[in-house]
Amino acid sequence: MLENLNLKRKLSGEEYNRVLPGLQLRLYDLEKVCWELKIKSVFVFEGWDAAGKGGSIATVTQRLDPRGFKLHNIGLPRSFELSRPWLWRFWLRVPDQGEMAIFDQSWYMRLLLERVEGLVPESQWRAAFNDILDFERMLADDDTTIVKFFLHISRKEQERRFRKIEEDPLERWRVTKDDWARHKKYHEYLAATEEMLERTETAEGPWTIVEANSRRWTKVKVLTTIIAALEHRLGSKAPPRESSEEAAASDADLRSAMESLEPSGEYQDA
Repeated sequence: MLENLNLKRKLSGEEYNRVLPGLQLRLYDLEKVCWELKIKSVFVFEGWDAAGKGGSIATVTQRLDPRGFKLHNIGLPRSFELSRPWLWRFWLRVPDQGEMAIFDQSWYMRLLLERVEGLVPESQWRAAFNDILDFERMLADDDTTIVKFFLHISRKEQERRFRKIEEDPLERWRVTKDDWARHKKYHEYLAATEEMLERTETAEGPWTIVEANSRRWTKVKVLTTIIAALEHRLGSKAPPRESSEEAAASDADLRSAMESLEPSGEYQDA
């Protein structure tokens, strides 16, 4: 599945700067209505190291009202969490009424990192498939909209990004020995990912695979997917669309100023 993706998809800088303000404005309008109507949503971001999860989340949340969402940065469970049922820590983070819960990595860590690195026995990660399906089904039954992303880059592109980050003395801390060790196991993670995507794809929790070799393409696809999911959930209650061109025009000066403050490469295509 993943090996057949067209990773050459990209957007020009001109097209990206034209559509981005309108998409962010549209998401902000949808956030306000979801808050008013008490509609809950969960956005899950999974993907390779350096695939752009953090940058995509930053673009999604950049223009949102911070009162309407919570960002959860998920790492390995802490010692006190290990004494609880393994999904306990995620139940604590499900969204409140009208809230967006955004997960930078999630319960799928059990089927990827914990599985490939042997951090849990095989019986536990195999049981996790059904645990996750039940968990997401209960969220959906509680009227929660679920959007799941897997950001896919090639092994070659991951190595290129690691080396580029290491060239910057102020950024090289972001690439660790563990990152390189996982990079060497790319094909093991690829097999685990393929099985995860196949076995956890459901009507209530579908996966969107993002061709992430291009950062601009990645961010626009993520935004359009979230917008489409929320519009579908709201139906006739979705607010009318504003003109993307008007949004782009009114936002042009601020966008230019913000881009000038970004690290080099963030707004450059891969």
